[in-house]
Amino acid sequence: MIQHIKNRIRKITPGFYSFLEYNKGRIKTCYNLWCYVRMKDSDYPKYLKRIHKRHMGDKLNLENPKTLNEKIQWLKCYYHDPLITKCSDKYLVRDYIYEKVGEEYLVPLLGVWNNEEEIDFSSLPDKFVLKVNWGSGQNIVCKDKTSLNIQDTKEKLNHWLQPTSNHYYNFLEWGYKNIEPKIICEKYIEQFSGDLYDYKIFCYNGEPKNLFVAIDRSIHQTKFNYYDLDWNFLPFTQHYPNFHKVISIPKSYSKMLEISRILSKPFPYARVDFYDTDDQLFIGEITFYHFGGVTKFEPKKWDYYFGECLELPQKLL
Repeated sequence: MIQHIKNRIRKITPGFYSFLEYNKGRIKTCYNLWCYVRMKDSDYPKYLKRIHKRHMGDKLNLENPKTLNEKIQWLKCYYHDPLITKCSDKYLVRDYIYEKVGEEYLVPLLGVWNNEEEIDFSSLPDKFVLKVNWGSGQNIVCKDKTSLNIQDTKEKLNHWLQPTSNHYYNFLEWGYKNIEPKIICEKYIEQFSGDLYDYKIFCYNGEPKNLFVAIDRSIHQTKFNYYDLDWNFLPFTQHYPNFHKVISIPKSYSKMLEISRILSKPFPYARVDFYDTDDQLFIGEITFYHFGGVTKFEPKKWDYYFGECLELPQKLL
């Protein structure tokens, strides 16, 4: 019946249907914004259960969560530490990292602005990375400024600064909700091999217990492998396929674990991300809601495995 209605709409008003198809992501986000702005605190569990059901296909158990995805939803709902907001902010987290472990682990900052019109592109180097501080995946990687379309870049940045682009309105990730939007520019970094591996360490109550490595991100064929702390491969996938090349333990691995313990200590759950270049270790970000808490593990038993690692705290609202 639904497909019949869609076919009728497509036939009668093809232009309008094409518009809806092209803009369905933005329309969905605007609808979420409309719902979430009007949402009372008491409605938070209801909306999280809807999100979980839509993406995971089963009922969210907020009263007795077992899986990692369920426990992340619980943290969104019941653990609202202002420090999470600061550390979710890709600009302000730099102060936290500087204070805890030092400036040498920060990707060099080239600029920070309130809007795209403040950016003087002529002053930027040939390679750089632009991003907004309250989003996820909202990055512009420039490897050659002479080929950069500045007008398109400004339009994209302007869109990412709009309220509907706050990552909070995707999956109700509380830490993003109260971030003041800004544009930041960081130095472009890469490994000698030309590809930058991401090392992402899961920490539970201040203790790292497992991690994954992301590769091939620059060519849009992203692959993940998960490991325990002894670098034993964990045989499951989550959103992206596994890769089959052997990745050696990085020389700075022990330093990554040490830094992860320090940065994650105040939090019940945090993922600390690193870039290990040939001569320098950088911290990418600190994340508190891995994949929004709405991404399936295949097989599902690994969702329970990771969930057992996380002991939930007392509620903090």
